[in-house]
Amino acid sequence: MERIWSGDATLWKSDPGHRSTIENALGWLTIADRMAASLPRLEELSAGLFHGTERVLVLGMGGSSLAPFVFASSFPRRPGFPRLEVLDSTEPSTVLAAAESAPPERSIYVVSSKSGTTLEPNLFFDWFFAVAEKELAGRAGERFVVVTDPGTPLEKVARDRGVRAIVPGDPAIGGRYSALSAFGIVPAALAGIDVGEMLRRARAAAAECREPAPDRNPGASLGAAIGALALERRDKLTFSVGAPVDRFGMWLEQLIAESTGKEGKGVLPVEGEPLGAPEVYGEDRFFVRISPPGAPDPDGSLAKLAGSGHPVAWLEIPDALELGAEMFRWEFATAIAGALVGIDPFDQPNVQEAKDRTNEILGGKGGAAAEEPPSAPDPNALAKLIDSIAPGDYFAITAYLPPTPENEERLARIRLPVRDAKRVATTVGFGPRFLHSTGQFHKGGPETGVFLQITTESLARVAIPGRPWGFGPVISAQAAGDLAALRSRGRRALSVRIAEPGAGLTSLAGEVERAAGVAR
Repeated sequence: MERIWSGDATLWKSDPGHRSTIENALGWLTIADRMAASLPRLEELSAGLFHGTERVLVLGMGGSSLAPFVFASSFPRRPGFPRLEVLDSTEPSTVLAAAESAPPERSIYVVSSKSGTTLEPNLFFDWFFAVAEKELAGRAGERFVVVTDPGTPLEKVARDRGVRAIVPGDPAIGGRYSALSAFGIVPAALAGIDVGEMLRRARAAAAECREPAPDRNPGASLGAAIGALALERRDKLTFSVGAPVDRFGMWLEQLIAESTGKEGKGVLPVEGEPLGAPEVYGEDRFFVRISPPGAPDPDGSLAKLAGSGHPVAWLEIPDALELGAEMFRWEFATAIAGALVGIDPFDQPNVQEAKDRTNEILGGKGGAAAEEPPSAPDPNALAKLIDSIAPGDYFAITAYLPPTPENEERLARIRLPVRDAKRVATTVGFGPRFLHSTGQFHKGGPETGVFLQITTESLARVAIPGRPWGFGPVISAQAAGDLAALRSRGRRALSVRIAEPGAGLTSLAGEVERAAGVAR
């Protein structure tokens, strides 16, 4: 504990390159204190924005969007404040739906990017600013707030466009550790969430995590369990999360996957996989239940899993404001687990490759990834992919589709037959969101992933101002770039293209069931 709080980078890595990165990434340890001091300015900003405002729309990706996404799903709309929404998909119909949710004159757009160079938020800024200019002319900038680190290219564009406010991020924090910094707190404050209380609880959790005795330190004890079980090959951290924070696992997924999935090692977070009977699991799971005190065990599933020898942790979260404390606890635990596993939890060495390949394709340079996926799944190729799954592997569905609840349900009907037949962990990620989350684990983690990529062609045509292509070509290039990055590492990956999600995913589920040998 002393080494962590003193900023001793050698707890994780001793070479100079890693040490420099780590020493400049530990600002999350004390960010709750610094953010609490900035609350009066946020209150002043909020007070000046709400006349006629219906919604706050966060335009971000990865670390700048997942905390607001969890906040939006965990807190009901507060009377007198706008609702909180998040756009983190380049799928054209999803962009249009976000635009149609409320007009610019009744929206506040929060453009959020630490580096200020991330493709998706910059494209969203270009597109939504053009929409606002068309309706509001010279007043468009009044509807925008930009959150970015000082001195980024995004900051310059924001100044040129005359946005309402530019809120600086903290350069001493990496994106996935930024939930309690401006990237999470600003959108929450604009939506009327009691961020003062959330930060108070985060500060209390930080104080508990200074305790040198691990059994009295909630972050250290959790991190020790994650790291020790991973070293025993129970490296599939499987979440069961109850209301009101049902989607908390989405944020945890990025934190853990991107922090630990490197150097051929890692802890795979499994989010959204329904609990099953003990016999559908291998010996590689660690289950974590997060729910309010006294909440029932779903169908008695966790008790059965514990009784059959699977490790199960129970964490209580009394209400959504406790997310401040839980986010800090999990950040601390992830840092501890990283030290035990032997990696640097603060870098992301493999995230850039898929981005570079995407830019090559959009730039017309071709690259190795411009192949068109087949128009229908090849049953033989699908059977070969699923037959290759071995104990200890994981099956990852990467879906470049609209990230709707309906599509999540359809994709569950594809993942579960594989889990049940092969007794392996399964994950679902919507592209391009997962590229900034589990994408690091896919490429830098252990070579145990088996990937089914699903793409479709959107009927919506959405041009982007100042670009030679629209959002349709962007998401296609992102899918192709990701597939090329996986195959360049020898990962087992198959891409299928469906005509549309409804019938297409239903048909694909049937093919997967047959290939897995599961009768339903």
